[in-house]
Amino acid sequence: MSHIHIPDGVLPVWLWLGGWVVAAAIVWLASARSGGVDVRRKVPLVGVMAALMLVAMSSEIVPIAYHINLTVVAGVLLGPQLSIVAAFVVQVVLALLGHGGVTVIGLNTLMTASEMLFGWMLFRGLITVLGPRRVGLASGVATVVTLALATTMLVGLVAVSGVGAATVRETGALDPQNLTFAAPFSDSIFSVGLFSGGERSSSPAVPVRRFATIVYTLGPLGWLIEALVTAAVLSYIARVRPSLIFEGALTPARQALPGDEHGRH
Repeated sequence: MSHIHIPDGVLPVWLWLGGWVVAAAIVWLASARSGGVDVRRKVPLVGVMAALMLVAMSSEIVPIAYHINLTVVAGVLLGPQLSIVAAFVVQVVLALLGHGGVTVIGLNTLMTASEMLFGWMLFRGLITVLGPRRVGLASGVATVVTLALATTMLVGLVAVSGVGAATVRETGALDPQNLTFAAPFSDSIFSVGLFSGGERSSSPAVPVRRFATIVYTLGPLGWLIEALVTAAVLSYIARVRPSLIFEGALTPARQALPGDEHGRH
């Protein structure tokens, strides 16, 4: 739920323009506050995570029309400031590939950045309670809660916009009109979604209440898949490069953690 597939000209001007203003302000602030860290250490990590998020968000899981976001992974590894910068970069490229219009880049940046920040905060809190050996559990729980919050933000955004929800996201095998599932490989539902935003512009508008039913029906399965992927990725990183998780991308290097000696200079 880290970005909305709404083309230009659908949302009211005050909404998408306000999104651009707020997004530009927080991106500038995040960039300014990140200026004092080691550039050689932060730029490769931001670039790698942004690229991975782009690939994940461009590949659709059939038949639930869901894509992995990797936002919690990126949030944990990048920290709050760099997450905002990475979110903006990702949404600019996704807009150029057709995943939403240019006017909604601001709102999409806020959605993605919020998801990354929620994941980072929840993971830090859970690790404090559960201990550093429970990275998989902490990251899985943080992912499910984060995506549930992001889904609620998406529904709220659609409600505030006052427009139909048919172009917000593809519903895969779920028919939004009668809430029934069709065969996943019929009616051109099967696609990886690469270079395609997945909008169905010819579909009639879906009321907000029905749209909420759709996303809360399809969402939990996607949240579980994302939680399993996130837990696996962060658990592996915790074993081979624990400093990326337990110190954070913005923390200066002081003492090598066990298993991380090869990563220090």
